[in-house]
Amino acid sequence: MASLRLIPLRNFAVVAFLGAFLFKWFQVQVPAEVAAFPPQLPIGEWPPWVIYTSVFGIIFAAQAAAFTFYSVLIYPFFVSPLRHLPMPSGRIPLLGHGRDLRIYGPGVMSRQWFKELPDAGLFRLHWHGNQEIIIVRSPQALADILVKNSYTFEKPDFAREFLAFIIGWALLTTEGDEHKKQRRNMLPAFSFRHIKDLYPLFWSKSVEVVSAMTEEHRKNMDADGYADMEISSWSVRSGLDIIGLAATGIDFGAVRDPNSPLAQSYYCLNPDPSDFVLLGLRAFLPGFIFSWLPLPRVWRVSKATKHLRRVCRELIADKQQKVANKEDSGVDILSVALRGNLFSDDELVDQMMTFLSAGHETTAASLVWALYLLAKHPDVQDRLRKEIRENLPSPDAPSTGAGIASTDVDGLPYLNAVCSEALRTNSPVPATIRVAMENTTVAGQYIPKNTIFALPIWAINTDPQLWGEDAAEFRPERWLTPEQGGTSKVNAGSGGATSNYAFMTFIHGPHSCIGGAFSKSEMACLLAAWIGRFDFRLKDERLLDERNIQVNPSVVAKPEGGMVMRTKLVEGW
Repeated sequence: MASLRLIPLRNFAVVAFLGAFLFKWFQVQVPAEVAAFPPQLPIGEWPPWVIYTSVFGIIFAAQAAAFTFYSVLIYPFFVSPLRHLPMPSGRIPLLGHGRDLRIYGPGVMSRQWFKELPDAGLFRLHWHGNQEIIIVRSPQALADILVKNSYTFEKPDFAREFLAFIIGWALLTTEGDEHKKQRRNMLPAFSFRHIKDLYPLFWSKSVEVVSAMTEEHRKNMDADGYADMEISSWSVRSGLDIIGLAATGIDFGAVRDPNSPLAQSYYCLNPDPSDFVLLGLRAFLPGFIFSWLPLPRVWRVSKATKHLRRVCRELIADKQQKVANKEDSGVDILSVALRGNLFSDDELVDQMMTFLSAGHETTAASLVWALYLLAKHPDVQDRLRKEIRENLPSPDAPSTGAGIASTDVDGLPYLNAVCSEALRTNSPVPATIRVAMENTTVAGQYIPKNTIFALPIWAINTDPQLWGEDAAEFRPERWLTPEQGGTSKVNAGSGGATSNYAFMTFIHGPHSCIGGAFSKSEMACLLAAWIGRFDFRLKDERLLDERNIQVNPSVVAKPEGGMVMRTKLVEGW
């Protein structure tokens, strides 16, 4: 019965589309006497095709109405096996909790709902039309969904198909055996042994960014030595250049020229608030219709995707030639994957599109949130700057990139603690969604097929039941032992949390982020270079209260409209 909860709008849309197409194709004309209202001819004199069409229309409308009535007003309140789960306040008739979810997202709202329902390991919401969504809180439920029965819970089809329209069928969009195969084949490219070889690349690009930022700062600084700097754009440009080089060997040149054709093509693929509207359309429109929608966002993405795919194919061909000639093809992810010889060219293109898309935007958002938190806590920023300057070479030092190794960065306990804490309190992805593909159980609760689950990363990462009463506070010391100047006497490696599932930034299990270590290493290098050179303060002091920040309602959470900082060069490094 649970399958009835998913109203087959896509099927309805296909029938309506085909009906309109056939009528247009055959140029069918309804006799004027029949088209009039009320009809001037008795039913017995109507042409047979008009009668059949009318009967079909009446039956179709009646079925759709009955189906909708049952799904919206009967099933969720009187039939659903989940109807006894607790529900937070704020539900609006027919609209459910959909308005708050659309405006704030499940990550933000779940923090409020966790406080309202402190004892609920699972609780339910109503989306528009009273569609049930289950919010997951307890570690046992997270383990069941992410590890124990990982391939029973998949991303929704419409979300995967929408992403595939942009990046193709790779790790983010595949499921089942195909996902297992792709993940297994890509793991060597994300092994620690390979990531440590990328640190010189991370650092050299970080140095380039700091040099460009320093030049802009000196042009715009006031008499007190401060200059306003919009850090979101710098973080995006930095992340794009680094992921381009590390994933494919392509330098997008966004740091030097944010308007370069290659960078502009990729900016089109960044998450956009309008994507939620497109996701809704994709939920009931088949792909061949969706791709032809006369919408600017669809056209821009389609054009940019074709351009980037062409560049990726050319790069793959060039690297294949180098591998065949036994030349050094580089340390980037694509080169490692090519040497494994486990992917077709089309599969490699999809993987590259995925890493470019998922890699740079999430790291850029992580960097912005980390700088925001450091601007709020100048004592933490000063302590971090001291550690960086005492252990890492100045960006002005000759050949500084070649002189940096993974141990230089990984050996800075406070830098890594700051990165871990920023990723905990302000994860770049605030929530993720799964759908049960069969009848199952989660934390002892029976779950019917097609049940939708929301995993609220932001709320879980700051849950007092897992992190203690100071869970919402930015406190890097929780990741350090007393010998390192921290406060965690036990289990400092997990921030002192009571469960492995307390830190959800990179998810867990077979669907965990394969590039988690890559992302954190990149973030650490960028943050070290930026904090080592600049002092950051918030231009708008109202933002000291995080509730005053309007978060962009997209897949990747970041401040709406960017974030302007008051920056000052700190001499002596």
